[in-house]
Amino acid sequence: MSVITIDHVTKSFGNVEVLKEFTQEFQDGEFITLLGPSGCGKTTMLRIIAGFEKPTTGEVRIDGKVVSSKDVFVPPEKREIGMVFQSYAVWPHMNVFDNVAYPLKIKRMPKNVIREKVEGILEVVHLSQYADRMPSQLSGGQQQRVALGRALVAEPKLLLLDEPLSNLDAKLRESMRYEIKEIQRKLGITVVYVTHDQIEAMTMSDRVYIINRGVIQQVGHPIEIYRHPANQFVADFVGKVNFIKGLAEAGRIRIKGIDQSVKYDGEMRGDVVLAIRPENIELTSAEGHLTGILSSMYYLGDVNDCRVEVGDTTLRVTADAHTYDTLRVGDKVGLIIDSFLVYPDDGNDDYNKILT
Repeated sequence: MSVITIDHVTKSFGNVEVLKEFTQEFQDGEFITLLGPSGCGKTTMLRIIAGFEKPTTGEVRIDGKVVSSKDVFVPPEKREIGMVFQSYAVWPHMNVFDNVAYPLKIKRMPKNVIREKVEGILEVVHLSQYADRMPSQLSGGQQQRVALGRALVAEPKLLLLDEPLSNLDAKLRESMRYEIKEIQRKLGITVVYVTHDQIEAMTMSDRVYIINRGVIQQVGHPIEIYRHPANQFVADFVGKVNFIKGLAEAGRIRIKGIDQSVKYDGEMRGDVVLAIRPENIELTSAEGHLTGILSSMYYLGDVNDCRVEVGDTTLRVTADAHTYDTLRVGDKVGLIIDSFLVYPDDGNDDYNKILT
């Protein structure tokens, strides 16, 4: 267990700055997720914490001890961390027991201690019955649990995970998310998890760090980030959202290009962008806040995934599944908007479209 302090860390590769003034503290026992698109700097930050990269400026402290700075560098093997990579990285010539035991054998621990610790961690990762199996006899999810057990067996202060589920199929990813979270809760260990998968971040994290182009965009609990995104990038990256350009006046926002508007009690004026989650729109055959033409429907079993043309803008609407039997493509429909967010219009036309 440990507290990680990151103080004014930057990282450049040549003339390219991939991390800009990263200053944060991860608390003891927290599950922290660094979330962002490819190339945003999240893996670089993880590698700096691990000791695989040196920061260009700033320092990293683990439990108050400086492990990376201008004058100090503690190598990875002396930082008391466990790390799980995107690839399983299990030894193909060793069985499950020996794979997990490897870090303890390197430390030349007594055999009886090794057996006790390995058997204990195999139980935690639900692999006790597979101790004698070779990696080739295991599924992808089981191999990833071997890697997780190997990272945990030496009882590290900190567990770092770099997109560990990206090579698994959808069903295995879902089950492994809950297993990793349960292991973290059971051991009370601090975890820093890197992913570009918003669902992983939402389901597992105590706090999520949204990063774009090396800059932290927002930090918060998953619910806070989903319901109150700090800007259009965050709203776009976490969940599904519709963006509509409008003009904010006293009491109304007029949708650009069409003679329709929605009620608005905020203080913003001038050019704005409305951000509306698909689940916050209700379709009705009666009059709504907006009116449009139903252009497509996709029955997904639990929901009806719809597209509605409102002027030149296509809105995505997540409707109740039963509406698939009552609505028809080409119908004129009303849209009742339960809630929306308003941002200043920064002129980025990439946001004036349906985003999935």
